[in-house]
Amino acid sequence: MPRTTAQRTAAFAAAAVSPLLLGLWAAGPAQAHGAPTDPVSRVFACSPEGGADAGTAACRAAVDANGRSFAEWDNLRVANVNGRDRQTIPDGKLCSGGLPAYRGLDLARADWPSTRLTPGGTLRMTYASTIAHTGTFKLYLTKPGYDPSKPLTWSDLPVSPFAEIKDPALTNGAYHLTAKLPADRTGRQMLYTIWQNSSTPDTYYSCSDVVFPKAGAQSGAESAPTTKKPVPATPRASASATPGPSAPGPSASTASGAVPAQADGARPESTPVASTTGSGPSAPMLAGGAAAVLVLTGGAALVARLRRR
Repeated sequence: MPRTTAQRTAAFAAAAVSPLLLGLWAAGPAQAHGAPTDPVSRVFACSPEGGADAGTAACRAAVDANGRSFAEWDNLRVANVNGRDRQTIPDGKLCSGGLPAYRGLDLARADWPSTRLTPGGTLRMTYASTIAHTGTFKLYLTKPGYDPSKPLTWSDLPVSPFAEIKDPALTNGAYHLTAKLPADRTGRQMLYTIWQNSSTPDTYYSCSDVVFPKAGAQSGAESAPTTKKPVPATPRASASATPGPSAPGPSASTASGAVPAQADGARPESTPVASTTGSGPSAPMLAGGAAAVLVLTGGAALVARLRRR
């Protein structure tokens, strides 16, 4: 039976909308990835999204040693560890998780981009991620006397974390973790974060270099929080459990607002701010969905007018 003008118009509208919807579906995030952006982790600081931090001597050396960019800053994960972190990740390779694709992060040097913290103060961590997953964050701080000029080993960390946070909510593309810091640390230390997923077989590892004031030093800079722009999480299409040596692709993230470095290379302690502008992994989907609704609505209106003729 020949199709009426209204039927032909409806079919045309559907054909025009279908590629748009398929493109939106393909653009959706494949799975969750993540890393701390505040206190800034080595992998994020030295990534293309790291802003001024990426140009520091430590980051340039890390990229050179790595042999590739840290564009996949949110993909430092190891599958099937199941809590056996100390048995799985070798000494000296804690920052890379033992993964060759991130070996530049294990360089032992005292000039990595860092964040100022206050002994006994409140840690407010922003851990960017793509999709909400269940799991537990374990936060460790190196022992007093830690030497940043030597490779990080498990013996540099206490047996137990100073904080564990289970199943926090994912808000605006990040987990916002709060914990009380130990009061007996001074100088440069390492904040080591382990995120063991319970809804996937993956465990994520990250190193954040932090600086505490020396004993008796004034902590005015540490007590004055600095607002940073929220960092949008970057969707990744990889489905492998362990990142491979393949060349990294361009990232959809934009650089976060870099905080000016202090005299010792440390940035001030900062407080994460929830995004109210729609940045994050859901923004492209929302924008595309609105476009699809406009196309469908226009097509339906046209069909209705033709039928009334």
